[in-house]
Amino acid sequence: QVQLVESGGGLVQAGDSLRLSCAASGRSFSGYGMGWFRQAPGKEREFVALINWTYRRTYYADSVEGRFTISRDLAKNTVYLEMNSLRPEDTAVYYCAASGSVCSVRGCFDYSRAVRYDYWGQGTQVTVSS
Repeated sequence: QVQLVESGGGLVQAGDSLRLSCAASGRSFSGYGMGWFRQAPGKEREFVALINWTYRRTYYADSVEGRFTISRDLAKNTVYLEMNSLRPEDTAVYYCAASGSVCSVRGCFDYSRAVRYDYWGQGTQVTVSS
């Protein structure tokens, strides 16, 4: 049974940092794209960042480029999202997701659509106060 378990969310002030973790288990994620999405109240779920599990290529939404960093630890089967210079507009529930189809040896494509992901975590709340 595949499980993605997020942790690390919380309440912080604008300008602070947080690191989210996603512990993955239940199958091999070799070749998978491991992504982070977020959903604010009343808004659609939106793509935040992606890492190719095997080749470590990374991709970011324009809104977080330069502030957020996605990484992965193979030994711990864990994906991280380091979030710096947080803003109130970053407030959302953050979800970890895994896709077996968005990445190949040529790179990752069409990765911003939530429907492309096979597995999802339960989410972790991030709240940034002004």
